[in-house]
Amino acid sequence: MNELEVRDLPLLEYDPSPAVIEPRSVMESTALFPERLVMCFFAEQIRSLVESGLARPLAVFGSEVGPNPVYTIDQEGCPIALVQPGVGAPFSAAVLDEAIACGARKVIVCGGGGVLDREIAVGHLLVLADAVRDEGTSYHYLPPSRRAAAHPAAIGALEGVLERRSIPYLRATAWTTDAFYRETPAKVRLRREEGCLCVEMEASALFAVAQFRGIVLGQLLYAGDDVSGLDWDTRDWKGRHDARAHVLQLALEACRSL
Repeated sequence: MNELEVRDLPLLEYDPSPAVIEPRSVMESTALFPERLVMCFFAEQIRSLVESGLARPLAVFGSEVGPNPVYTIDQEGCPIALVQPGVGAPFSAAVLDEAIACGARKVIVCGGGGVLDREIAVGHLLVLADAVRDEGTSYHYLPPSRRAAAHPAAIGALEGVLERRSIPYLRATAWTTDAFYRETPAKVRLRREEGCLCVEMEASALFAVAQFRGIVLGQLLYAGDDVSGLDWDTRDWKGRHDARAHVLQLALEACRSL
């Protein structure tokens, strides 16, 4: 048993040893999924694929929130699992860890994020290179550091798809936060000064889980609401259904190419 040193902040007490409860111990199968997985935060887009018959039931994850179905979709002859990972770092990290226990090895995440620069138009695509770890989950998977990074192969797959389609994008650093009601103007300014282009709630935790488990993972976002000023501008980002469908299709294409 490891003897941990008590630190001023509990999140700095990193321990890489096996946990009391490992995902493999609670999953029915360790080889259920295809190796490719897309985690999509847009529940309505997954529902549309299910209703059209393109996505078929594969498994069901569960929690006190209720059942979380996992689907499979054929992408030009390549089976890809598809799941909505919930919201926030702890929940999405747990979903990813369970998916890895079921066989996922090549993962693309797609979603939206608030911009810290109003010049980034709503809908503009962002390929995340890394994320500032302003959440708690990642510190249980990686030693303390300022940032967690996406896998280079996943970054390459996403950028390759966008460049082949001549779609403009930005390679970006995200600010991952646990508390979207505490994105203060001062913190927005600090994150912008260190190079963050957007804010969201999961990326650094997902990058950390992927690195800890030794799998490939990258994330594609579209620019959503604007939190760069004193007043929040929603920019109707949740109503951009065509953009959200497009982001999911690009994620599926990139995942197939991994």
